[in-house]
Amino acid sequence: MKNFFVFLLSVCVFPCMAQQVETASINSTILTTKVESVDALIFPEKCLGVWEGMMHIYQYNTLRDSVKVRFTAAKTDTSGRYTWKTEYLSPTTPVVKDYELVVDDLKKGRYLLDEGDGVKLVEYNVSNKLYSLFKVNDIYLTSTTELLENALIFEVTSGKEIAEEKGVVNYSFANVQRVVLYKIQ
Repeated sequence: MKNFFVFLLSVCVFPCMAQQVETASINSTILTTKVESVDALIFPEKCLGVWEGMMHIYQYNTLRDSVKVRFTAAKTDTSGRYTWKTEYLSPTTPVVKDYELVVDDLKKGRYLLDEGDGVKLVEYNVSNKLYSLFKVNDIYLTSTTELLENALIFEVTSGKEIAEEKGVVNYSFANVQRVVLYKIQ
């Protein structure tokens, strides 16, 4: 555990120190930066459109099922609220998750995934990826949505606490749902 904290310290602190040295060496140089529009900083603005792909559902590293998925990100009439709709296009049991993604605190990169039934999941944006971690009963879930150059990758994992040793709690990744979506509109 001690080694982990030393590693974490070296990953987080040393790059900052290196940047300070670099900044000091160019203190007499005037730098200009291109200021992005506010919309370019809002994650859902980057995802607008209709996307499709195949979701693969794994249980303990075994593929259990696959289903075609259509995802739609669109502006609504209300500023800071976006349609965040996922359609599972199963021929036998189709499901529609008609949610909204709401800008909660842009400075902190925080959004709310409003499920429309009173449930709001907190999502955090770092670079081109949303992260969420939440618990339902005794099941922990993670959710990520990552925008790459031409793809949107959506993943959900779920699992339970499996062991605690020396103050460290481990959790399983019993189930993983993963879809790579490509823009069609």
